[in-house]
Amino acid sequence: MNKQSFYRIFFYILGLLILALGLTLNTKAGLGVSPIISVSYSVAQIFELNFSNTTMFLYCVFVLVQLVLHAIQWRLHPETDYRLVLLLDVLQIPLSLVFTRFLNLFGAFFPDLSAGADGWTDRLPLRLAVLLPAILCTGVGAALSLSMRIVPNPGDGIVQTLSDCTHRSVGFTKNCFDLCNITLTILLGLLLTGNLVGIGLGTVLAVVGVGRVIALFQHLADKKIARLSGMAA
Repeated sequence: MNKQSFYRIFFYILGLLILALGLTLNTKAGLGVSPIISVSYSVAQIFELNFSNTTMFLYCVFVLVQLVLHAIQWRLHPETDYRLVLLLDVLQIPLSLVFTRFLNLFGAFFPDLSAGADGWTDRLPLRLAVLLPAILCTGVGAALSLSMRIVPNPGDGIVQTLSDCTHRSVGFTKNCFDLCNITLTILLGLLLTGNLVGIGLGTVLAVVGVGRVIALFQHLADKKIARLSGMAA
């Protein structure tokens, strides 16, 4: 293994761990979960299911959508071989199994700040202090793992796929995808329980913050790569 490959794998794994940490902290802040997992979280809460398992199921749906979109792209552009792309899509399933277990692992280390709280404003400064690094970790972890272009987390892989197909930036696509997840989560909560489940201030802030963090991180990374390329020349 050469040095470049080693660094790619190292930063890829680091990005996934940071992403899992960010999603967990967002949940533990008790202000509403991150949009990307809001649907699986609400389903788990409403039907009293295991959160990691419902997230695993949701990720499998994301993988299926990616396979369909890439198959369509292959049919529209037969001159391009999409077999490797489709293989990477399938590999997201075993990755999801490991990633969702890390959600459980990190969740066991951090207390739930909403437990025993008298309303969502109780301990609000502490919750916000946890929410801010949660948003930062989610954005940096997603951008870092995606930038390595190995096997993306399905939540990020579907965003990257939609971004490639629509020719929009990843940050913009991420915001739109998050809004769709929030809308579906709101509908599930209102129709099945009459209340909002998993949606709160933290969810709204994550919609704005995570997309901006991804865009900023990739901008800085592109500048760094351009500088190194200039030095090499």
